[in-house]
Amino acid sequence: MHSTSDKPADSSLSPTQAGMIFAVCAYTIWGVAPIYFKQLLHVSPTEILMHRIIWSAVVLTGLIIGLKQIGKVRSALVDKKVMGLLATAGLLLGCNWWLFIWAINNNHLLEASLGYYINPLFNVLFGFVFLGERFRKLQKIAVGMAFTGVAILIISFGAIPYIALTLALSFSLYGLLRKQVKVDSIPGLLIETCMMLPLAIGYWCWIDSPTSNFAENPLSTNVLFVLAGIVTTAPLLCFTAAAKRLLYSTLGFFQYIGPSIMFVLAVVVYNEPFNIERIIMFGFVWAGLAVFTFDALRQYRRTR
Repeated sequence: MHSTSDKPADSSLSPTQAGMIFAVCAYTIWGVAPIYFKQLLHVSPTEILMHRIIWSAVVLTGLIIGLKQIGKVRSALVDKKVMGLLATAGLLLGCNWWLFIWAINNNHLLEASLGYYINPLFNVLFGFVFLGERFRKLQKIAVGMAFTGVAILIISFGAIPYIALTLALSFSLYGLLRKQVKVDSIPGLLIETCMMLPLAIGYWCWIDSPTSNFAENPLSTNVLFVLAGIVTTAPLLCFTAAAKRLLYSTLGFFQYIGPSIMFVLAVVVYNEPFNIERIIMFGFVWAGLAVFTFDALRQYRRTR
């Protein structure tokens, strides 16, 4: 006699399983985003950024209306401190977006991937410096190994990874500021984007580039411009959905999917040079991240 029930198995996903799927989707989209930007090599990074701001504002406005979060936007707008923090955060985000686009379209994708590899270590460092958080022993080792790799590159080969450090620094500072603001991600991003919107529209009215006039562009180019809003907001929505269903420490284990995809694209698809100095630097960073992940996993098991 069988002990199992005759009822059909419930095929629905648990919140944790759904969260993991959303997390994989978010970081995968961020990882393959360079393929999209590579289709716009004939357009300047500033013009691409302009379209990213404009069409992101359009998509986010639709989401705010659809998700009935207008009240959250209004609450933020009347708080001067919140608006000041969001304005600064928006400036950092805009700089990060522009540099990321420039790096991809000028064959520095490998260094961009390095920036997002070391971003979690910058987060730990900033938590220590600005939020009074304390390093665990293995976190100290992880941060030390990553910065040792960068130091070896600078001292031995005279090359400072400006792009990687700036991307990591700007995004970590952005995260630090957003941590201080009690505004949900989508309303906050809409406000940040709208603060950049007048500059973007003004730039569009002022420039006279070969692709600035929609009426004269090929349909494919115009479609790519409009898709900038989806490329920006889709991974954010997946990330938000994942964050609601997973512990933040669990979500952190997925964060290396994006830079890993970028790394493979840079070396295998776009044939960027992966010379000895970069091998040494990445080796130290990867070793540091392995220690960092081991420590995070151990801490997660303790607090589960």
